[in-house]
Amino acid sequence: MGKFLFKSFIICVGIVVLGYFWYWVLFSLALVIPITILGVMDLTQTKHSIKHNFPVIGRMRWWAEWMRPKVYQYFIESDTDGAPFNRLSRNVIYQRAKKVNDTTPFGTQLNVYETGYEWLNHSIAPLPHSKVDHHPKVTVGGPDCKQKYNASIFNISAMSYGSLSKNAIMALNGGAKIGGFAHNTGEGGLSPYHLEPGGDVIWQIGTGYFGCRNTDGTFNYDAFGERAKLPNVKMIEIKLSQGAKPGHGGILPAAKVTDEIAKIRLVEKGKDVLSPPYHTAFGNPLELVGFIKRLRELSDGKPIGFKLCIGQKSQFISICKAMVRQNVFADFITVDGGEGGTGAAPLEFSNSVGMPLRDALAFVYDTLNGYGIKKHIKIIASGKVHTGFDLVKNISLGADMCNGARAMMLSLGCIQALECNTNTCPTGVATQNPKLYKGLDVNDKKVRVANYQAETIKAAVELMAAAGLSHTDKLHRSHIYRRVSANQIQTYAEMYPYLLKGSLLEAPYPQGWELEVMQSNEETFDSALNYA
Repeated sequence: MGKFLFKSFIICVGIVVLGYFWYWVLFSLALVIPITILGVMDLTQTKHSIKHNFPVIGRMRWWAEWMRPKVYQYFIESDTDGAPFNRLSRNVIYQRAKKVNDTTPFGTQLNVYETGYEWLNHSIAPLPHSKVDHHPKVTVGGPDCKQKYNASIFNISAMSYGSLSKNAIMALNGGAKIGGFAHNTGEGGLSPYHLEPGGDVIWQIGTGYFGCRNTDGTFNYDAFGERAKLPNVKMIEIKLSQGAKPGHGGILPAAKVTDEIAKIRLVEKGKDVLSPPYHTAFGNPLELVGFIKRLRELSDGKPIGFKLCIGQKSQFISICKAMVRQNVFADFITVDGGEGGTGAAPLEFSNSVGMPLRDALAFVYDTLNGYGIKKHIKIIASGKVHTGFDLVKNISLGADMCNGARAMMLSLGCIQALECNTNTCPTGVATQNPKLYKGLDVNDKKVRVANYQAETIKAAVELMAAAGLSHTDKLHRSHIYRRVSANQIQTYAEMYPYLLKGSLLEAPYPQGWELEVMQSNEETFDSALNYA
């Protein structure tokens, strides 16, 4: 009897222990199996770079967004004038890139009585969509241009291969190919990834002359001529300065300088690539104009322009004087606002150097018109352009077309992790780490880039129809209103009065322009006045 009880006890204890053990085994399997399935799903999908690069863990981003209160999402994070991209702005870009509903509930999301609020002056007789140009284009090319380019009003702004990954570059250029718009290479040179997808390219040449430089860093005219004739290259842009860090050379950290990038840029691997803050191919306005002329000849007559962030007004006036004197004109000028820029820059430069886009754009247009040369030159606006209203505003001020950088990055899947300069971008957009950029699926993301660009132009066209305008060339400064104080409203035309055509060619000059015109000299970028 005692042995029977003992055996029964042992059996019961065994059953309890086994049950306890299997309880935890089953409990563990209940957790492990779903997580494993989620991980496999994340690794094999191509829609989201974060999920691919960080299986399961990456889903926390969407869970956090789902749990966040909607009031916080739509109101607390919204802003009015030129602030960093907020949640509302990013949502619109993501939605347009995915081609899903981008409307928002409960009316205006901004404080319409806050200083800085802007709006379009609509018409009581809006145009039907059948009478509006749904694909507005701009022909770029002055009197000496033999291969004019028919450009979209919204293109991809300058972002280099090296700063961005090869997958990001191919997706951007692939989107440009699908949508029929242009992709600016940035100053990092013309890489195979800009050419392979077949999209139109604007080749930017910065102070480092990457892709067309000698071993000592000087400009190589033969190398330029060879590459400028490539059929994908539609325009060439000389970068004088950029909005992110005007007066400061470009920076590519050593961690991003791979063997391939070193070969493309003709630089040394393993060292920071620092572009000079100035050009060595020219030293004054007349030489710049001569440089433009020579590049146009070497490219077989393609449009040649330059990009700058406006600083000292007299220096831009000097360039205009030089063009008038030599009767040679840039085909386009890209105006980069001081608020622009996607990559890394010193804090003081990004926050406190360079004229903001709105003021710079009006100044450039008025200066060209004042010298009677605007008819030869197209203006491209760049600086936090991401909505159809941004296109309309900039064009009303004087731009012919616009470029966008960070908005295009967001359409690729950028989440603004602010790791652009660390080579650890989690979405694979701004990194040279193959483990990260492989998660960015080119075939999926190029469609999103094309979708975003097309939907944004569609929004701009609908705004113009609401204002009774059939084309962008009918926009002017009186169409945009801005609240400048609690009880004062002005149009752009009141804030930035137009100059009469040719009014800067001879004295007396318009009021407020006398000093800058007198300081300017086409033979030097230095001030022509001596205050000693």
